Amino acid sequence: MRILAVQNHAGTGLGQIARALAEAEAEVELVQAHEGEALPSTADGHDGLIVLGGAQNALADDEHPYLPGLVALMRGFALADRAVLGVCLGSQLLARAFGAKNLIGAAPEFGWREVTLTTEGTADPVLRVAGTRFRTFQWHDDTFTLPNGAIRLAGNDAAENQAFRVGRAAYGIQFHFEADTQLVRQWSGQFADHLAERQPDWQDRLGPDSARHGPAADAAGLALARAWVAMV
Repeated sequence: MRILAVQNHAGTGLGQIARALAEAEAEVELVQAHEGEALPSTADGHDGLIVLGGAQNALADDEHPYLPGLVALMRGFALADRAVLGVCLGSQLLARAFGAKNLIGAAPEFGWREVTLTTEGTADPVLRVAGTRFRTFQWHDDTFTLPNGAIRLAGNDAAENQAFRVGRAAYGIQFHFEADTQLVRQWSGQFADHLAERQPDWQDRLGPDSARHGPAADAAGLALARAWVAMV
């Protein structure tokens, strides 16, 4: 199994997805697109594509001119029936790839928050493994409308479209299921200045919140990662 992983911001990383890929003995090619590394033009040579999160929005083509090419690559993988996983920004880019409207600043959400599966989500081979209702880590400002023909898999009060699927194997997941407690703590240090402005009480909340919600969220996230890798 050969997977192309695209990083859009320093320090984001694959998190629990990396563990699931290692268990499956997958070969991972990491492209640091935000650093100017070139993206392939087609899905040839890869069985799946993972697109991670980032601070930019899904329409920031002027500041990040590689985004249109990444959107086209995601669409190409999906139309070729290759597995796609877009996480946070990646989900927003997958939505864009299939004609949805990106809603910038419309759904700010941060911390461990509850997500509920739709009826279709409870039958989906990937999403169903997390349980009908579960907590997971969120960090986003933007959301999107559901792409035409997509299946809505999960939502919550902050963002109606928390997860969707296009075709057999192209998944957009808004929440950071890959971010286990360890990665959340890493981000909390790496982006401490930003969080001090946006979430001034976060450093005080981090310990209690991670103890309360982290174990179950970590377990749900790893189950999702393993289910996506198995689906590839």
